[in-house]
Amino acid sequence: ELRLAPTASMLEVPHWRPAIATISRRTGATAYLMRRSGVEAVCLAKADSQALMRFVPVEVGQRRLLGVGAGATVLLAALDKEHCEQVIDLIAPGLRAYPRLNANSLRNAVRVARKTGFAVSQGTVAADGFGMGIAVPSVSGPPYLALSIAAHASVGTESVIAEWKRILQQELRAGLEASGPGMPGA
Repeated sequence: ELRLAPTASMLEVPHWRPAIATISRRTGATAYLMRRSGVEAVCLAKADSQALMRFVPVEVGQRRLLGVGAGATVLLAALDKEHCEQVIDLIAPGLRAYPRLNANSLRNAVRVARKTGFAVSQGTVAADGFGMGIAVPSVSGPPYLALSIAAHASVGTESVIAEWKRILQQELRAGLEASGPGMPGA
């Protein structure tokens, strides 16, 4: 019976799937729905772009340490300062797998995400990668969901990045407005 009971993730994916599909279509990037799970972020859903050269650093079900990639970084930044520091200290040894990431660069990315509302990962996980994420506000506690995109860094000009931010904000708002009472992210 427990196996048949709906989990929060089962409700989150169908609700946010239209948003990630629209984000992918409008940005030309691969779009994701990420969920915090302990000191990791797990990819719940993705929408592939229609671009000829797709950038797909994460697959559905794949886990990443918080802070590795834009969606995982914005979820780390959503934690209170003390909890965020504890997580960074805990995952620091695992960051060795990413030569362009370390505890200090992660702290800086968290500061920027808290200031701007967006996490940006540019060449930190993959040399030619660009990612951007925005947290989905939660009714209670820190956000545990994020919408994010991934693309080749070469397409991320200043004007394109500004447009992507606008699209992420619009689709986040649309998804929140479509949330009924008690819906995840409502």
